Amino acid sequence: MASGGSDRQRTAQQRLRIIAGHLRRPEDGDSAIGAAECKAEANELHDSSTTKTVPKKRHEIMKWNGWGYSDSKFVFNKKGQAEFTGKRYRLSGLVIPGLKDWMEGTFGTSLQHRSSATPILNSGAVQPPTLNEAFVEDLKSTGISFSHDAEDRVFRAHGHCLHEIFALREGKIGRVPDLVVWPNCHNDVVKIVELACKHNVCVIPYGGGTSVSSALECPPEETRSIVSLDTSQMNRILWIDEKNLTAHIEAGIVGQDLERLLNESGYCTGHEPDSMEFSSLGGWVATRASGMKKNIYGNIEDLVIHLRMVTPRGVIEKSCQGPRTSTGPDIHHFIMGSEGTLGVVTEVTMKVRPMPEYRKYGSVVFPDFEQGVACLREVARQRCAPASIRLMDNEQFKFGHALKPQVSSIFTSFLEGLKTFYVTKFKGFDHNRLCVATLLFEGDRERVLQHEKQVYDIAAKFGGLAAGEDNGQRGYMLTFVIAYLRDLGMEYFVIGESFETSVPWDRVLDICRNVKERIVRECKDKGVQFQPLSSCRVTQTYDAGACVYFYFAFNYRGLSDPVHVFDQVEHAAREEILANGGSLSHHHGVGKLRKAWMKEAVSGVGLGMLKSVKDYVDPSNIFGNRNLL
Repeated sequence: MASGGSDRQRTAQQRLRIIAGHLRRPEDGDSAIGAAECKAEANELHDSSTTKTVPKKRHEIMKWNGWGYSDSKFVFNKKGQAEFTGKRYRLSGLVIPGLKDWMEGTFGTSLQHRSSATPILNSGAVQPPTLNEAFVEDLKSTGISFSHDAEDRVFRAHGHCLHEIFALREGKIGRVPDLVVWPNCHNDVVKIVELACKHNVCVIPYGGGTSVSSALECPPEETRSIVSLDTSQMNRILWIDEKNLTAHIEAGIVGQDLERLLNESGYCTGHEPDSMEFSSLGGWVATRASGMKKNIYGNIEDLVIHLRMVTPRGVIEKSCQGPRTSTGPDIHHFIMGSEGTLGVVTEVTMKVRPMPEYRKYGSVVFPDFEQGVACLREVARQRCAPASIRLMDNEQFKFGHALKPQVSSIFTSFLEGLKTFYVTKFKGFDHNRLCVATLLFEGDRERVLQHEKQVYDIAAKFGGLAAGEDNGQRGYMLTFVIAYLRDLGMEYFVIGESFETSVPWDRVLDICRNVKERIVRECKDKGVQFQPLSSCRVTQTYDAGACVYFYFAFNYRGLSDPVHVFDQVEHAAREEILANGGSLSHHHGVGKLRKAWMKEAVSGVGLGMLKSVKDYVDPSNIFGNRNLL
C-alpha cells in the first residue's frame, strides 16, 4: 500500500483552490484561456506530487453496512420513543413520538423482536485480494495512491440495494474489488486505464457509492484482478466562467460539496437528487440523473455542456463548448447513462446560475390522490411548475405525519389540532383518502409570489387547500433522512425499497393503483404474514408525463429467505410497471438489477447499437462491471 503524508501535496491543493478563486473574476483577457492555464497548472501540480496519503475520510464518517453518516440514525430510547441521533439534520436530537405506533400499526412490529446488524467488519470474512503484480508494480511508479486493505475494498464493493445491505448486516461478504486506487486528476485516470489495458485488469469506477441498481457489484465470474477506481479525490471546481455561466468541475465531487463551493461564489447548479449528500457529479452523468428541482434547472442532460471521459481507446471529448451542435448523434448521449461500461468520466463543464434571490416552501392538501394528480397535470399543462412539486399518496401522508417531531409548546400543539380539525371536520376531507403536495419556489421575489399565487389558484380548482410553508419545508427536508429509516426497519425485521418510473399522464393513476395492488397481492402469495406497505408519490412532472416513485416494505418474520421473497415481489412490481406503459427507469439507471429488460426497453436493434459501441470503445472489456448489457 502507498502511504505517507506530504506538506508539498497539501500546498498544491491549497494553490489549486486559490487558482480557481482568482479565475472566477478574471481582470483581463478571456476566462476560457485562464481556465486552460489553470487546468495545466493543476495537472502539473498533481503530477509532481509523488507521495500520496491513502484517503480514509469516508470510512471515518460513513456506515459500511447502512445508509449515510455513522453518527446519524433512528433509534428507540428507553421510553420506546424514536429519536434521530447526531447534529447534521433538522430532525437530529428530536423525539419523534408517532413513529413507534406507525411501525407497529403498519407492519406488526414489536420492539421486543429485534435483528441487530453485525457491528464491525470482520476482515477474515473477506477473500484475499487477487492482485496482478505487474499492474501493481507499474502503479507504484506513478505515485497514485492505492490500497488492498479489506475495509477499503468492501466499502467500495456495493451500492444500496436491499440485498447488498442485508448481506452486509449479516456479515456476508461476496466478491469485492482486489485493489482500490485514488487518482487525483484526469491525467492520473489516463495512467490507470493505460496500465489496466496493458495488464488486462478489470476497472470499476466508484463515485459516491449510492447506486440502487447493483451497478457496483463485482461480477462473481470475473477471474481477472478487479480495481475500484475511486474518484473522490478529484473534487475541485477548476474554473467558473461568469460570462458564459459555466463551471468546469472534476467528476468526483459530491453534490453537497459542489453546491456549497458554488454558493460561496454566488452560484448554484440547482441539481438536487435525493442522494446529493453523497452521490458524485460523475455518477450523475453515468446514470442520467434527475434532481428534485429539475423544473427550473433541468435534468443532468440539460445541464452538461462538455464532458471528458477516459476510455481504453483514449479520451472522448468534443472540440468546443458551444451550447448546441449538429454533428451527428450526440456523443454525450453515449456517455450519459453508460454506467461505467465504457470508461471514467473525469471532468464536466456544466451550466451554473446565480443563486436565487428568494426561496419559499409551500404545501397543498387534496381530498384524494386523483384530484392531486389532476392538479399536477394542469400545472404541467400551463408550464408553471415550481422548482419542486411532489405529490404524496395517503399512505405516504400518514408516514410523513408519523415522522413529525414532538411539539415544543401547548400553543403549537393546539394549532396543529386546529388545522387537522379544519381539514377533516369543517372541509370534510377523509383522513384515509387525503393526500399532500409539497412545493418549493425559487427565483426573483416578485415573480415567486406571482408564481405561488398561480399554482395555488390552480390547486383550488381541484379542491386543494394551502397547508402552510412549514409542512412544505419539512416534507422537502425529510427527503434526506428517509433513507435512514430502512436501517431502523431492518433492526425490527422490516425490509423495504424504493424504485421509480416515468409514465404518460393518461396512465399515471392506472400505474399507481395497479403496481400498489400487485405488490400487496405478491406479498400475500409469497407467504408474507403481515400487510405490506405499498405507496407512491409523483415526484417530477413534464409536458407529456411524470415520474412516479414507489415504496414498499414488509415484516419478514416467519420467512426462511426474506431477500428471495423481496426480489420476487420487486421483480413482479417492475413487470407491472412495464405492462402499464411505464419506463424501465427514470433516473436510477439499469445496472445489473434491471438489465434483463433492456432489450424490451430499447429494442433488439437498439441493444445491438449499444453493444457495438462497447465492442469498439472497450474491446477487451476492461470496464467489465457488466452493467446494462
